[in-house]
Amino acid sequence: MRVGVPKEIKPGEYRVGLTPTAVREYVTHGHEVLVQAGAGSGAGYTDGAFKRAGARIVSGAEEVFAEAELIVKVKEPQAAEWKRLREGQILFTYLHLAPDPDQAEGLLASGATAIAYETVTDAAGGLPLLAPMSEVAGRIAVFSAGETLLKHNGGMGLLLCGVPGVPPARICVLGGGVVGLNAARMAAGLGAEVVVLERSIPRMRVLDDMFLGRILTRYSTLDAVEEEVLKADVVIGAVLTAGAAAPKLVKREHLSKMKRGSVLVDVSIDQGGCFETSRPTTHAEPTYVVDGVVHYCVANMPGAAPRTSSEALVHATLTFGLALADRGLEALKTDRHLAKGLNVWAGKITHPAVAQALARPFADPFGAWG
Repeated sequence: MRVGVPKEIKPGEYRVGLTPTAVREYVTHGHEVLVQAGAGSGAGYTDGAFKRAGARIVSGAEEVFAEAELIVKVKEPQAAEWKRLREGQILFTYLHLAPDPDQAEGLLASGATAIAYETVTDAAGGLPLLAPMSEVAGRIAVFSAGETLLKHNGGMGLLLCGVPGVPPARICVLGGGVVGLNAARMAAGLGAEVVVLERSIPRMRVLDDMFLGRILTRYSTLDAVEEEVLKADVVIGAVLTAGAAAPKLVKREHLSKMKRGSVLVDVSIDQGGCFETSRPTTHAEPTYVVDGVVHYCVANMPGAAPRTSSEALVHATLTFGLALADRGLEALKTDRHLAKGLNVWAGKITHPAVAQALARPFADPFGAWG
């Protein structure tokens, strides 16, 4: 199969869909890999490194999309990209369709098959292709919160870790999944006071055992969210329902009762955000203020560490990507976990949570395939 890797064009995005190491794996499997010139430069990979791995370097995205049967990306296709997709082509990338009806319409119109990293599952019920970026995002969220708390960045002027005789920041993490765990780990390691709100009691037991009392866990109810958000100096939104829009846990009316200069970091922004006042921001302009509360809602937080993020992502996606290159859509019929990643096929929405979020009919492709 001919595999294409275009340069990411979303603002502030420097990751790349395949690293030279991954390209070599595809080539060894007998596939031709086309890489757009400069696709890896933001992450520190030269065109020469891709050529040595066996890739063919092409000058523009038009050539990649025109020739490739499988497109491997990082971020959801932008308008210029979904217009280049065609029937019979497979797109393998993050999609986050639930809060993005325009992209969904573009993909449906293209006739391409779109497989989303974020809804591929594993035997334990996890999301293995989302996990590495969730790890990066959870850690970056704490660094970003610490910077945003500083006065010159609009925060209250509080040092996240405190100093002897002065208490540290109190950080409330909404959700104890991969993002929440990594945010809690970084925050606790830096000396912050940390409370994690979570609905899974087994998950809270895991966190309690892991941190040996260093953080607090609390069952997430409406009362608990209100109480902890109002106490917090930083709130990190780390909730996720696979394929669906994130629930709005922090309402507009909460903000007027929060501390002036406190910080909301919405890691769930790719799925629409878990704060009612969230809207996507960029690394160039990461924050805005509503009712005296600073919002940090960068939609591609891992893009700030493109070298680490690209390698971590490729390690997770490689096996699935090779399966698609080796067997095409037949790979979905033999791997139910990869099949969960199928979001768009033949002009139809094929993931139930995505269909529900977009208020569109759900189509079961496997019934059609027999």
